Amino acid sequence: MTTPASPASDIPAAPARPAPQPRSAYRAFRPITTRWADNDVYGHVNNVVYYSWFDTAVNAHLIEQGVLDIHSGGTIGLVIETQCNYFAPLAFPQTIEAGIRVARLGGSSVRYEVGLFAQGEPLTAAAGHFIHVYVDRETRRPVAVPEGLRKVLQDLLATT
Repeated sequence: MTTPASPASDIPAAPARPAPQPRSAYRAFRPITTRWADNDVYGHVNNVVYYSWFDTAVNAHLIEQGVLDIHSGGTIGLVIETQCNYFAPLAFPQTIEAGIRVARLGGSSVRYEVGLFAQGEPLTAAAGHFIHVYVDRETRRPVAVPEGLRKVLQDLLATT
């Protein structure tokens, strides 16, 4: 016995295809210099490096703002999800400009979105996100986003 096929209306629509984002979509920027070791055998930056740049851009911004103490702060962010879409290749030697924004600020979590631009280019070569859950350094249990950090993150909230 065969099961009848579902009507076409039961099939969910395909998600919108990701597209490059303009610089105006991001609230803060940080330069990142590529290194020789970033390139892979295909002559462009290896995909794993992009995730490192996400961490570098966001954490450097938070450290510079005085709201992240990576050595002795009582609250740390643990990544629970990450994703990246690639639109154009990047390679050594280039300077990358990482745009940062916050898409969602919860009680103990934040969704950071990062756009990677070749220096001077108007659209992202890659764009992605990661979600931090803030936890107590010792217990690793979720805690409320500290007030000073929350203020810095609110300044990064996307306006769209």
